[in-house]
Amino acid sequence: MNKTRMSRVGEEIKKELSLILQRGLKDPRVGFVTVTDVEVSSDLQLAKVFVSIFGSEEQRKESLVGLAKAKGYLRTEIGKRVKLRHIPDFVFKLDESIDYGSKIESILREISTEGEKQE
Repeated sequence: MNKTRMSRVGEEIKKELSLILQRGLKDPRVGFVTVTDVEVSSDLQLAKVFVSIFGSEEQRKESLVGLAKAKGYLRTEIGKRVKLRHIPDFVFKLDESIDYGSKIESILREISTEGEKQE
């Protein structure tokens, strides 16, 4: 399939999933979840949904379990909002790039303050 179409479908699913998670999902296990990326397979059968979850490790696990349980509801809502012949199956993956970036930033800040102290 055309890469441009795959990326457009992924972006549309990302936008609609973000709105649904923000307003429509009532599961108390799902905390503050942000959809960071959606990768759609070439045959539109599978979509990897990368999410960033704010909270402790236990809260992240609970949120992922809640998202997995709400997969059917999310597919139904996406089917109503995005005009596709077949709605892909969602696989939720934790995106740890934001945590990694903040860790690198704190290390760099620590190094710069140590350098200022030595001068």
